[in-house]
Amino acid sequence: MSPILQTKTLTHTYSLGTPFEQAALRGVDFHVEPGELLGIIGHTGSGKSTLMQHLNGLIKPTEGQVYFDGTDIHESKETTRSVRAQVGLVFQYPEYQLFEETVYRDIAFGPKNMGLGGAEVDIRVREAAALVGLTTEQLDKSPFALSGGQKRRAAIAGVMAMRPRVLILDEPTAGLDPRGRDEIIGNIKAFHRETGAAVVLVSHSMEEIARTVSRVVVMSGGQIVMNGTGRSIFAQGAELHAMGLAVPEVTQIVMRLRTLGIDLPCDIFTVEQAAQAILTRAGGDTDAS
Repeated sequence: MSPILQTKTLTHTYSLGTPFEQAALRGVDFHVEPGELLGIIGHTGSGKSTLMQHLNGLIKPTEGQVYFDGTDIHESKETTRSVRAQVGLVFQYPEYQLFEETVYRDIAFGPKNMGLGGAEVDIRVREAAALVGLTTEQLDKSPFALSGGQKRRAAIAGVMAMRPRVLILDEPTAGLDPRGRDEIIGNIKAFHRETGAAVVLVSHSMEEIARTVSRVVVMSGGQIVMNGTGRSIFAQGAELHAMGLAVPEVTQIVMRLRTLGIDLPCDIFTVEQAAQAILTRAGGDTDAS
């Protein structure tokens, strides 16, 4: 299966040719498979956000190419415009971009700009609102009358309503309480499940990445330095620590238990995996006795 999104030797340098020149991406080869749920992690300044902005043509490469369905997204202005409708990008704190009189009109903004008719726009608004848990009554309210978490969901729904084939979210749970974070992640999983679209989740939360995605990309210094399953990535705790990252808290606990002589697998990175491993070990100890 061919990637739906792909970069080849993607390089981006800010303020090129000036004393403030800074390389943000250095020859990045990256891809997103159709329908996958991909996580990207990396410390601040690793190049994550710059990469995300290249994927729907918001900024152009200094060198290299970005392909959507095998076509260079900068082939023409029409191609770039088409890709932006199919690769949805949700920035950090997207609720700051709400501006319409009602939640309904905010969610409808993207589909209307795509040139869709009123009936189709209505279907998409209500579909997206349902995916993020907003009620019909809330659609008629001012977005500024909603709670912080509801505003976040409304802003994400505005991108979902465009029915992108790839949805990219940059720190979508930043600043929310644990319940709000769980709700947003649940909304993202629902969108992925219901639409079959590919989802790219950028996050600083190792726990969030560990329990949500199937593949993890690690960035450092403007390059991809790791790429694999969560199990394989989080088993490399020392390497992640050297890059200023951490493994999930439950993995840290398991590693501590192993130093105390408790025989548990070293590649545990979710609470569910830890519980199963402990129960399995307890059962084995009982059988042995």
